[in-house]
Amino acid sequence: MAAASDLESKAKEAFVDDDFELAAELYTQAIDAGPATAELYADRAQAHIKLGNYTEAVADANKAIELDPSMHKAYLRKGAACIKLEEYQTAKAALELGASYASGDSRFTRLMKECDERIAEEAHQAPIKKTEDPAAAPSVASTVEEKDDTVTMENTQMVEVPSKPRFRHDFYNSATDVVLTIFAKGVPPENVVIDFGEQMLSVSIEVPGEPGRGAIPFSAAAVL
Repeated sequence: MAAASDLESKAKEAFVDDDFELAAELYTQAIDAGPATAELYADRAQAHIKLGNYTEAVADANKAIELDPSMHKAYLRKGAACIKLEEYQTAKAALELGASYASGDSRFTRLMKECDERIAEEAHQAPIKKTEDPAAAPSVASTVEEKDDTVTMENTQMVEVPSKPRFRHDFYNSATDVVLTIFAKGVPPENVVIDFGEQMLSVSIEVPGEPGRGAIPFSAAAVL
């Protein structure tokens, strides 16, 4: 197997030539060859962004940050990918932290401004729940009588529609690690409980006023 440094050089050449798929593959080979550095993960994150693999880009950026918490470009990659995933609060938090390690870098300022604009748009477009006047709504009994005098409430079947999951999640695994990313906007750390064992991982997120909505169980066999 080629040395990691040689693979990294070839990956950079492929990236410059706009062959992002080859670049990502070569970075993967370099990571597997070892040692897996923050630089390799951050650069592969950029290749994933170019390919539109934004979830994988976030996972790589997180790994780079774990290996080197002061690497500003890892935060930049994470912020850019999260914006593409429409996770603007997460993106802004990453960009603000990254900007503290890269004073004067206009890229952080520009992307944070975009986050603020998107967050404002989301707040403006948030639907307002309207309370229906009970007096204006026809009763179930009168509706049944008008439709068919022979139909009774005992014959009416109610179908429960399953609710859509509250939080989006994804995972990415390499030869040695599994990185799980859960996108939960505005949730404080104290509202998150993580339990794991040899065969399972469970993440519970408490949402005020919505008990039980945030439980996200995972089977280890599905991700390892």
